[in-house]
Amino acid sequence: MATSAPTRQQEVHLAVTLQVRPGQEEEFEAALVRFIQKSLDFPGTTGVNLIRPAPGTDCREYGILRSFLSEKHSRAFYESEMFHDYKAETKHLVEGEANIRPLHGLEAFFRAGRSAPPRWKMALVTWLGVFPAVLFWSQLVGPPLHMLPAVLVTAISTVLVTITLTWFVMPLLTKMFRPWLVKK
Repeated sequence: MATSAPTRQQEVHLAVTLQVRPGQEEEFEAALVRFIQKSLDFPGTTGVNLIRPAPGTDCREYGILRSFLSEKHSRAFYESEMFHDYKAETKHLVEGEANIRPLHGLEAFFRAGRSAPPRWKMALVTWLGVFPAVLFWSQLVGPPLHMLPAVLVTAISTVLVTITLTWFVMPLLTKMFRPWLVKK
């Protein structure tokens, strides 16, 4: 039986943030980089990006963006022995537990590859979705609601634009422009 490629809807993108104990940044980062390199081979992993604290600041918060083919792959990763070993190895280096949250909406549309496309490409594709959606909804709801305050008409239009972008336009555009978005 042939299987089809995973659809865009199945992909899972997570933002992980954690605080490193003061003075432990170098040891933590070395352990994290080793773990990230090893974790790229975990089944269903489609990308990992590390966000370091800005140099010259007192910030000790690290961010990790992880992408998986599906929720099943994500769950398997976080339940794996490899992940639990990493947590045990770094427990004394971090303050508390990592905050793991799923990415939704526009922030996740561009996360399907190993790295995000350049911002100018994301901005252009977003504009290609926003412009026609705003034009369509403002023309459709504007005239019938002209007697309402402008701010209320704008609020209604932007709710409709947001829904249109999130569930229809952006998934279609990012799929359609995927080869161009990931091309270096």
